[in-house]
Amino acid sequence: MTRDIARWALLCAAALFWACTPSAPAGAPEAAAALSGRTLDGKTVSLADHKGKVVLVDFWATWCDPCKAEIPELVKLQEALGPKGFVILGVSMDDEPEAVAPFARRAGINYPVLINGGETPPKGWVVPGLPTAYLIGRDGTVLSRQFGSKSIDKLGAEVEAALAK
Repeated sequence: MTRDIARWALLCAAALFWACTPSAPAGAPEAAAALSGRTLDGKTVSLADHKGKVVLVDFWATWCDPCKAEIPELVKLQEALGPKGFVILGVSMDDEPEAVAPFARRAGINYPVLINGGETPPKGWVVPGLPTAYLIGRDGTVLSRQFGSKSIDKLGAEVEAALAK
């Protein structure tokens, strides 16, 4: 119980910090940090493998209710826009990686899921809470960051705009 309260307080503080921290100045694109890891089927996948595509890096966990709620919409977005050059890289922040594969099968996740193995984000990535997502352009720059539940309609429009570039 105390650990849960401490985790919640830390996430709230991080969210406040994140919300008050300016992003890169206008006109100065921010390159996405390197990202790679093992997928549920044991393959190594990296963000660099998807150079030239628009990528949504989605940090989530099986215990995160808002994360679970948006997965069906992300699956639909991947189905609709994948053929146009879009890919989602899910990054599971679960402490218990063995819970991820059964969940992913039940949820019908149709995009690669990297196993992070805990709540500490990969080097170079800021994840103040879950869900957190980064939309990466074809050139590898961060187009947007989203903390909390995503508006799938807004995200879809952002992805379409990025694909049109």
